[in-house]
Amino acid sequence: MSAEVFLIYARAGNGVIGNMGALPWHLPADLKRFKALTMGKPMIMGRKTFDSFPAPLPGRRHIVLTRDRNWQAHGAEVAHTVNEALELAGSSTVAVIGGAEIFALFLPLAEWIELTEVHGSYPGDTFMPPLGPEWREVAREEHGEQDGKPAHAFVTLRRDQ
Repeated sequence: MSAEVFLIYARAGNGVIGNMGALPWHLPADLKRFKALTMGKPMIMGRKTFDSFPAPLPGRRHIVLTRDRNWQAHGAEVAHTVNEALELAGSSTVAVIGGAEIFALFLPLAEWIELTEVHGSYPGDTFMPPLGPEWREVAREEHGEQDGKPAHAFVTLRRDQ
């Protein structure tokens, strides 16, 4: 594999990453960070994640990994296997943006993770388990609660070699 793969997601303290196809919190700083870290890069996602966007996000390629051989959508490049998705992405840095099943498939290939830790517990139906001991925190930026937005931390993790 010649592409550098990283995962990017926000996770609440209780492991929740989604609820009914949406984020269970509104955190503009996280959305701004997501945009900055994914702009100009191919993004790999599942069909449900793609469908959760009102339209394809500008300035990024949308590679959708789906089991449905007939699925297609405007703005989506379709792949049916991890290898197909990586071949479509090419040799650039690739952002894997969700959902949980897609994260599980790409976690063994990821070189780093850009995590937003949302402090608190939220109701949800989609979860990410805690990361294993092979992941080492290399950067952390804490942000307190402000204007009704939850306290959170931007964390970068690297896989120990």
